[in-house]
Amino acid sequence: MLYIERDELGLLRRVEPVPFDGMTGTLRADSDEAQSWLATHGDEQVQLAGLQASDQDMARVVEDLVGVLIARGVIRFTDLPEAAQRKLHARAQTRARLGGLSTLLDDEEQSLI
Repeated sequence: MLYIERDELGLLRRVEPVPFDGMTGTLRADSDEAQSWLATHGDEQVQLAGLQASDQDMARVVEDLVGVLIARGVIRFTDLPEAAQRKLHARAQTRARLGGLSTLLDDEEQSLI
C-alpha cells in the first residue's frame, strides 16, 4: 500500500511508502497508476515498497499455481523439495486457521477461467 497526495486535477503529486501529512488517499503499489508514477518519479524507497508488495502478490500466485498443478495431476506434492513442502504446508495451515483461503482476484479483476 502506498500513501498518496493528488493535485486539484486528481493527478498524483506525491507517493510515499508511509503515511504523511497532507496525504489524500492510498493506492495499491501494484496498480498501473502507481507503477507508471514510480517509473518516472519514484525514489528508491518507494520503488522498493512497490516491489515488496508485488513480491507478496507473486508469492500467492506461485502458491495457487502449485495448487492447480497438483490438482490437475501435473506434479505431485512430494515432487517438490522438502523445504518447499514444509513452507507450503505451513502457509496452508495458517490460512486455514485464519478462516480459509481468499480468492486470488481482487474485486475489480475478472476471472479468466
